[in-house]
Amino acid sequence: MAGHTNAFPDLERDLRFCPLGVESPRTVSKEQISRYNDQGFLAPIDVFSNREVADIREYFDDLLMRALAAGWTAGELTNWHLHCRGVYDLVTHPRIVDIVEDFLGSTVILRNCHFFIKLPGDGHRVSWHQDASYWPLTPSKVISVWLAIDESSPANGAMRVIPRSHLHPGVPFRRSTPEEHNVLSQTVDNPECYGDAPFSLELKPGQISLHSDWILHGSEPNRSDRRRCGLAMRYLSSDVRASDGWNKDSVICRGADPSGHWSNHPRPAHDSIPGKQQGTERTTRSFTHGWTDRGATAS
Repeated sequence: MAGHTNAFPDLERDLRFCPLGVESPRTVSKEQISRYNDQGFLAPIDVFSNREVADIREYFDDLLMRALAAGWTAGELTNWHLHCRGVYDLVTHPRIVDIVEDFLGSTVILRNCHFFIKLPGDGHRVSWHQDASYWPLTPSKVISVWLAIDESSPANGAMRVIPRSHLHPGVPFRRSTPEEHNVLSQTVDNPECYGDAPFSLELKPGQISLHSDWILHGSEPNRSDRRRCGLAMRYLSSDVRASDGWNKDSVICRGADPSGHWSNHPRPAHDSIPGKQQGTERTTRSFTHGWTDRGATAS
């Protein structure tokens, strides 16, 4: 089957992998930064204590219950830092931003966040893909932080990565088939051809993983009797530029953006459940990645 290598050929984008890391890191070590640039990911990293993550889980359980009652599904909680003070406080938490700053530098911008929730017996998977191929951003200086709210293991569908695949930006992908039950829209076949054997990112609640916007990653269905929930947060440096309105939902967590390109939303006053119409627009922009046939080119 013919594949695509660029979801947005009409946009001028620098699709190279950009090594990250500051000269004098303060939270992670130089060795950890080197490992991230070599492998394309870094995990696990302890961030929250058992007591702290228990409070986070209790907060999220209540938020999810309210969201479902308002008509949302478990897969639609995207960019709720714009509406919920508790989510905003997580994505701007100093311990998380301290880690990210060692990779991006003094200015750290949150582009979006999304709760990835796999309920027990959920038959959906995330097929192998590279985020940067269909994010309308340039250059590729985005680091993803995945915070485990529940334990993440192979049994309940932990994220898997192909180490070193980030060194092969723009591998061919195809449109996913209905039989895959993929929550996204594209699939990379034979991922092992582009790196090492698949590696499962097993995390305890309160731990995070970091991964490059170019690493091949995905996850299998949750075949266990345990929920798997994590909060994915995408951070970037101020020199990144966005198209298609992908700069509208951001927060400048640290530093400044003198260009004014990136929005800087304030901390919400309350935890409010957004209306479906407003929230669905942001879900389409930030979670489904906006890939359409406008950007499909055979290769």
